[in-house]
Amino acid sequence: MPERDVSIGQLLLTEYQTVKDEQKTRIGFRDNLLYVTLTVVAAVIAAAAQAKQPAMLLALPPVCVVLGWTYLVNDHKISAIGTYIRDDLGPRLARLAGTDKVFDWETAHRTDARRRFRKAVQCFIDLLAFCLVPLAALLVYWVAGEVVSGLLAVSVAEALAVTGLGVQIVAYAGYFGGAGGPAPGGSG
Repeated sequence: MPERDVSIGQLLLTEYQTVKDEQKTRIGFRDNLLYVTLTVVAAVIAAAAQAKQPAMLLALPPVCVVLGWTYLVNDHKISAIGTYIRDDLGPRLARLAGTDKVFDWETAHRTDARRRFRKAVQCFIDLLAFCLVPLAALLVYWVAGEVVSGLLAVSVAEALAVTGLGVQIVAYAGYFGGAGGPAPGGSG
């Protein structure tokens, strides 16, 4: 069987395609998590209202935290892929090609004048979907007048978990000098 020559450039282009495919898959998965969250929220609210059982609203915080965390982790990986392409893979391929830069889109879309505003709005939407809605559900439970001591303890723990997720969403958005990285809802 004859040996085939594979250049470093071919390997880098293959790696680029592989990481872009992963990024594309993660973007689709991440974006669908918002729809799943909205569906779950609507179903739980409808069931609680129909059964006239505010305690059923206690199902929302853990579901929103799990979906929100999964959303955030995927968004972080999407951004990490973009950073890797911009800061590592692209420059190596550009050197091999003898040019200044490659994959211009990886940086060009980041210079949009409205990008910062869109990222702030996306951060608000993420907070609304994954944090404010479950906190509102907890508030409804607390003021409904049917609070049981065991469920009160559960609801307080849920409130802390939701608040922790909110802090992470804002930190990952890069506001207030947090964990850094692009705001959720962006691909780098």
